[in-house]
Amino acid sequence: MQLPLKNAAFHTDVQPDRRDSQQPPERALGRVIACDGSRATILSAVSTDGWQAGDAWAIGQMISINLGASRIVALVYKLHAIDAAWYDTEENPIRVEVELLGEVLENTDGKPRFQSGITTFPSIGAVAHRIRSGDLALVHNLGDRVGVEIGHVTQDASIPATVSVQDMLSRHFALVGTTGVGKSSAVSLLLRRAVSVRPRLRVLILDPHNEYSSAFPDLALTIDGESLDLPFWMFKQDELADVVFRGRAALDDEPDILREVVSAARARYRQPNGQDLTRDLGSSLLKRPLDLGVSRQSADAQQAGPADAATPYRIKDVFTVIDELIGLHEQRWPRAALRSLKVRLESLHADPRYRFMFGRANMYETVAPILSQVFRIPMHGRPITAFQLGGLPSEVVNAVASVLSRLAFDLASASQGACEILVLCEEAHRYVPSDPKLGFAPTRQALARIAKEGRKYGAYLGIVTQRPGELDPTILSQCSTIFAMRLANERDQQIIRSAISDASASTINFLSSIGNREAIAFGEGVATTMRMRFAQLQPHELPAMGARGGEVMGRYEPTLDDMVRRMGA
Repeated sequence: MQLPLKNAAFHTDVQPDRRDSQQPPERALGRVIACDGSRATILSAVSTDGWQAGDAWAIGQMISINLGASRIVALVYKLHAIDAAWYDTEENPIRVEVELLGEVLENTDGKPRFQSGITTFPSIGAVAHRIRSGDLALVHNLGDRVGVEIGHVTQDASIPATVSVQDMLSRHFALVGTTGVGKSSAVSLLLRRAVSVRPRLRVLILDPHNEYSSAFPDLALTIDGESLDLPFWMFKQDELADVVFRGRAALDDEPDILREVVSAARARYRQPNGQDLTRDLGSSLLKRPLDLGVSRQSADAQQAGPADAATPYRIKDVFTVIDELIGLHEQRWPRAALRSLKVRLESLHADPRYRFMFGRANMYETVAPILSQVFRIPMHGRPITAFQLGGLPSEVVNAVASVLSRLAFDLASASQGACEILVLCEEAHRYVPSDPKLGFAPTRQALARIAKEGRKYGAYLGIVTQRPGELDPTILSQCSTIFAMRLANERDQQIIRSAISDASASTINFLSSIGNREAIAFGEGVATTMRMRFAQLQPHELPAMGARGGEVMGRYEPTLDDMVRRMGA
């Protein structure tokens, strides 16, 4: 059987651009038989013996369509045979569906350039070709923007995959992918490249699995539950309330009591002679309506700063104030609520897991030493802070993430751009879930503030998650550069599909089957939607959670007592 398609598909006057001596002389693959403006159908043929065009028709490969004055770049996203039968000795006709991405044009100086979008659409009969190596490099060229190499293009390993760090950071970025595809290694690679070209950049990693300390032995300071100092007085009212009441429902009056006693303790801390403010508060103010009491406290706060300002106070003053309120003759608050709050605070104060909040809290008079440690001021050659949340009690993780994110924004704003800070949020769906009723509102607000306003002040956000479908879509929509690794869940794929531009939406169709370390990169940080493979890191640069190969990385094996203590038992 001899098909007439053979001559129609492969006979062309276009000169080939051969990338190596082993390639067949023909680059022509087929001809356009249909076009609807964003997609086209190409008729081609493949054979079992001899040279095949099949390798050029692989899903996800780019090809070009010759228009004479220009060449359209298209992406293969669907293949199917025309006949039900297959012939081993003859060419078999196939239909190839492609998506039109852009075109290669000649500048006035004769140099080619790639532009997204189509100005001249292919006509019926236009010849489809293997894409030239030079054209493929143009497609992924950042042009005038400065880029760093993070891997190579999957279709041609000789072409580097580059990203603009400036655009990736300033407009925020996200990296999504299921477990085991190399997500953490990709994050480590991106951070290494970012700090290498941005000398003022400081990175705060919110690390829930304690895996990044081993990835940056030369660049990072690791802060865990043992070395952390985050005094309780740095927590805003809602953050402190989350720590105090999480896991047990608060009595009706307890949150209001906590607010009042903290305000009184702050005022007492500032009195040079230790004046008993609560005695005056109890003898007169507590007999008045609530609004008058708040007015009096507001007057005191105006002298010392905002009510939620990160100013010190002593926990023993909080206990003293509660005791004095309990002893008042005319009770404003129920004694049961006062006693319950005191018991909660005393149990937290005595719990060794909360030593980072209470152990050395009153050794600090200002937030400066804390900011210096957490945000690396000065850097001393280590611009990255791996903040290990995994060693903290689960009840405080959300509040700690809220405090750190809020401080990152405030510090970047106060520095007037001199101090650039990237907050990298691992397992971001825990902190900003899609359901507004879940998660911790202050953490959501702090991260959303960075996403919406941080660019103006040098505060950037990096989102990492294995479940983008469970992430707040508002946060994801603020990330203008996305690296999508393998995602098997249909809902997760749909979220990414809604974020990608229409001109390359078909790329997501094979997102569930790409290999490890591979990603579909799209958005402001790359030249065009790019299927790429991240570079391989050195063994000592890989993140590791606990042990690898039976050995505990970078530390001695913990004793049973150490493990019991970390469990909080």
